[in-house]
Amino acid sequence: MRRHRLAFAATLVALAGFTGSSSAAAPPRDIAVVTVGGQASGPPIQPGFLGLSLENTAIIPYAGDDPRRPDPVFLQLVRNLNPVQSPQLRIGGDSTDWAWYPVPGLSKPRGIRVTLTPRWLAVTHAVAAHLGARLIMGIDLEADSLALADGEATAFERRIGTPYMEALELGNEPNLYGSFTWYVLPSGAHVKGRPPGYDFSSFLDDFSSFAKGLPGPLAGPTTGAPTWLPETGQFLAAEPRVGVVTLHRYPVQTCFVPPSSPVYPTAANLLAPAATTGLANSIAPYVPLAHARHLPLRIDEMNTDSCGAAPGVANAYVSALWALDALFEMARVGVDGVNIHTYPGATYQLFAFTHGRRKWRASVMPEYYGLEMFAQAAPPGSRLVATTITNAEGITVWATRGREGQTRVVLINESLDRRTAAVGTGVAVGTGVAGGTSAAVGTSAAGGDGPATLERLRAPRLSSTSGVTLGGQGFGAETTTGRLAGRSRVAELKPSGRRYEFTLPAESAALITLP
Repeated sequence: MRRHRLAFAATLVALAGFTGSSSAAAPPRDIAVVTVGGQASGPPIQPGFLGLSLENTAIIPYAGDDPRRPDPVFLQLVRNLNPVQSPQLRIGGDSTDWAWYPVPGLSKPRGIRVTLTPRWLAVTHAVAAHLGARLIMGIDLEADSLALADGEATAFERRIGTPYMEALELGNEPNLYGSFTWYVLPSGAHVKGRPPGYDFSSFLDDFSSFAKGLPGPLAGPTTGAPTWLPETGQFLAAEPRVGVVTLHRYPVQTCFVPPSSPVYPTAANLLAPAATTGLANSIAPYVPLAHARHLPLRIDEMNTDSCGAAPGVANAYVSALWALDALFEMARVGVDGVNIHTYPGATYQLFAFTHGRRKWRASVMPEYYGLEMFAQAAPPGSRLVATTITNAEGITVWATRGREGQTRVVLINESLDRRTAAVGTGVAVGTGVAGGTSAAVGTSAAGGDGPATLERLRAPRLSSTSGVTLGGQGFGAETTTGRLAGRSRVAELKPSGRRYEFTLPAESAALITLP
């Protein structure tokens, strides 16, 4: 459960009742030792913890325009992240406040650039029905029209279906309404959605006014602004019809910051503690506020770069290691779910689709591989297990124990000096310097004496945009199935003297499943 930054090696130890009297010899000083033991703690990982956030404009490019036959590759890629679960999909994002469903007698507002059609609604219904999904649907707040909001809500209920509705989310990042352009006049003048002085109190008035006319439950406050987050408690006290607390988090941004900034998108900044541990800690104070009201708190929009484009980072393998770590960090602070944001053309998009000759094809981006490893390592009902580690740096360790009693351990070697680390589960693991070393991993009574399995997440380098593999498999340049393909290289680790031995190369991750 605890995160440790370790550098040359990592030793993973799965202990429950280990007293130090094992028959295994004490590891030398240059051996990193990771201990995984004790009782599982914290709340269980909720079904649908790992969700997706999609722009309105992503539905047709991802799922197609035929509600009778939605893109099966897209559906499978969603299922991979939610095996035997109802996926949580949030549909909105920036396009929430650009969209409308035409209402008789209502003129199209100037800021509208996305029209939600009956076909769009039918495709969204088909996606939800095929997946058994739960949806958080965005409602335009920036247009400041009760009739428009009611028209959208009615269309969602009637044409998508209330059984699939988790909540209606009013607006998107309203903290930007008074400073960001909503539309541009023919004269070139920029028009904002609200006056420059628009603040949290103004938003709360708007939310309350709109909420009265909408069916519940509602989601909000849908912001990640540091100056607005502390108002979460006030928001919840004022809005009893809120059913899901939704906040946003991004670790880095291209806009408005110099390249020297610690939040500018570089591989080093994305792997820094501030981008994962710090990101989760910034949300931690608001989790108990939500839970005190028996409400779930979801980070219903999260990815790497919040503004601008960051090629070589947001679309590269480094984003997979970041996502894997960041999701565990959010679970650590008690968040109930995270929706990773994606849409066509985004630098951080998870996948892209084409359709031809009656067949769908998908290009799957590196970050997705990190999400799939997390889904394997943290199934619903599992809980984080405490870990300790010594004699290492640059390695992060997470462990979970499932409802069936299975212990899974994830190690991420984030060393930027390309050193190889050793990882183990049980008593001790050995590590060494650059050039590749072996690790000895011991197991206590909790782990047993049987074989463990080792699955690796790898790529040629942090900046790689292709060549990523999970357990030796990948999606290739294109996939027509949405499933990992190729020869599986999940290794069986046989114990030797109650230890498992293996290496953890730099810039890689491993998932060890104990017997």
